[in-house]
Formats: sequence, structure tokens, C-alpha cells
Amino acid sequence: MSAVLPMLERPAQGAAQGLVVLLHGVGSNEQSLASLAQALDPRLHVLLPRAPLVFGPQAFGWFTVRFGAQGPVIDPAQAEQSRLLLGEWLATQQQRLGVDARQTVLAGFSQGGIMSASVALTQPQRVKSFGVLCGRILPEIAPQVPADIADAGLDGLLVHGHADDKLPYTLAESAAQRLQALGVAHQLRGYPVGHTLSADMQQDIRGWIEGRLLSRP
Repeated sequence: MSAVLPMLERPAQGAAQGLVVLLHGVGSNEQSLASLAQALDPRLHVLLPRAPLVFGPQAFGWFTVRFGAQGPVIDPAQAEQSRLLLGEWLATQQQRLGVDARQTVLAGFSQGGIMSASVALTQPQRVKSFGVLCGRILPEIAPQVPADIADAGLDGLLVHGHADDKLPYTLAESAAQRLQALGVAHQLRGYPVGHTLSADMQQDIRGWIEGRLLSRP
């Protein structure tokens, strides 16, 4: 797969104080998080890439997944290809925009959140912070996580609906436990919703992103 991904782009007004990359979920596309992108502070440059795998008209994904009695079952080879692709693509965009990795936040919804964690935890030199929005952390990435990840200065946000029927809230709790074991700073926030981003969740996500990238007077 090429490191060129179709994308939406919301340029910053003036010199960008940070880069925000928002990744959509499976079966969706780059338009799905456009409202969140537009709501972010105009001093931030926002990119919304489209996943490389085509699942239908305007339906894309980072890897194939089936939901069975034992939970989600993924195609690990596709997930690994997308992880490497995203890391390469992100480096290209940072170079193009002249934005340092420490000015970069990577976040996504559902499968996009999974990919955010996969890239951040295995290539911490690429991002400052990562957001897993109604997603999880893949156990398959464990061999690629650096042994000194606790020293990388990463921090993560986990937001999840208590009534999520696609990826149960227990997966967010497991992700928090995983980050705790790795020594990665993080916050876990639960909400009384299903597999969606409510207005309250989006407001909290915006505040978290802006708090990491923008210098306050």
C-alpha cells in the first residue's frame, strides 16, 4: 500500500500551533469526523485521511473485522499493513507541513482509535498524544511496543460509552490497564451512551486536544 491517502484538510489560520489527525472507523470515511475537525481551534491544522481498504460505496476501513460471540476478530496482517502505512504517511505530512511530532495529536473513532493507539504505542517518536474514541488496544501490537515506552512522554485519552454494544466498555478498561502496565500516562472517561460520540464526548475531546497543543495566555 502506498503512503498516499485521500484526505480532507482543514488548514490552520496563520502558522499552525499543532497538527491533529482524526481517523474514521470501519465502514465509514473521512467525512465522518469533519464536524469535530471544524470545531477545533483554528490555530490547529487538521487532517482526516481515508482508510486504504474499500468495503463498499463510501465505506472504507483499516482492516477487516468480524464480531462474534468471543468479541471482535481482526485480520492482523491488514492491521499491521495499515499501522506501517499510517506511520509513513504521518511522517510525510509532518515534513510537508513543517510540524514537529511533539506538536501532533493522533485520534480516531472505533477502528480509527485502534489505529491511533497502534501507531502511537509502536512509533512514539511520531506523536505527542493519542486518543482512542470508543476503541481498544490490539494485543497484536505488543511485540512492536518499545521497551522504554514509559520514557517517551506519550499520553492518551480513552473515551467510551458504558452502553457500547460493538466494543464493550470492558475493552476500554482493559486498554487503561494496559497503558498503566506500560507506564503511559492516560485518562479513561466513560459516558452513558452506546457506540457513538455524543456532544459531551466531542466537547471533552476538543478540550483535551487543545489543551495539549495550544499555549494559553
